[in-house]
Amino acid sequence: MKIGFIGLGNMGAPMAANLAAAGHDVAGFDTAGTTAEGVSVATSATDAASDADVVITMLPNGQILRAVADQVIPAMKPGAVLLDCSTVDVDSARAVADQANAAGLGALDAPVSGGIGGAQGGTLTFMVGGDESAFATAKPLFDIMGQKAVHCGPSGNGQAAKICNNMILGATMIVTCEAFALADKLGLDRQAMFDVVSTSSGSSWSMNTYCPAPGIGPQSPSDNDYKPGFAAELMLKDLTLAIQAAETADADTPIGQAARDLYRRFVEDEDGNGRDFSAMLPRFEKRGHEG
Repeated sequence: MKIGFIGLGNMGAPMAANLAAAGHDVAGFDTAGTTAEGVSVATSATDAASDADVVITMLPNGQILRAVADQVIPAMKPGAVLLDCSTVDVDSARAVADQANAAGLGALDAPVSGGIGGAQGGTLTFMVGGDESAFATAKPLFDIMGQKAVHCGPSGNGQAAKICNNMILGATMIVTCEAFALADKLGLDRQAMFDVVSTSSGSSWSMNTYCPAPGIGPQSPSDNDYKPGFAAELMLKDLTLAIQAAETADADTPIGQAARDLYRRFVEDEDGNGRDFSAMLPRFEKRGHEG
């Protein structure tokens, strides 16, 4: 396939490189001038999009996505697919899809889970919103860039799935860190705590796979001084999107909101910026009952 790839950052560059390595003709563009291995350099987003079968975007937020869509949609050939892999607000995802559909294009919102390591290794999970025919067109590309792509329904549902998942993740990581800090103060050994909880009703991905306690469980960022696999400021972004969506949909999400508020405090007022989202554990270790 001929692919235009817009947004060659920490995630986009390895995703584009994997597509090129698999034999696709990939033209990439990034406003920062970054490039990716095997990817030809386009002079603009419009240049990358013209004559492409699929245009992939990996961008920081909904406002930038809307601006890029305004540029590339008129340049795309009829029947091509606009595949957005950014994590953005549901409203922006649906607005861009409507704009693409009105121009005779397919549109998919397909945010990812798996972080930079997943992008490099081609093991991402894609949560995809959009119509079946566009999903079928993009499926071979998902198979190269990731290990799983779940079609979640119409446009916007990929973003909905991502923010619901990450609201659970943010909240479970916080309470896992709280529990380790409490166990320390009760004199419970961390390994014993892990051995019990990881095989009991309190188990979760945050405990079993991504344990925030150094030296406990599988290798995780806690074993590397909390250098990010998934940065705390990105968790804050996703939780903020979740609470924004909850307000729009009139959904009651008190635990999600509490998680967003804690991560905002951690990132903006404490030392969380630039650290992994599991670095909440040393934060709680230092704090007493009144916080």
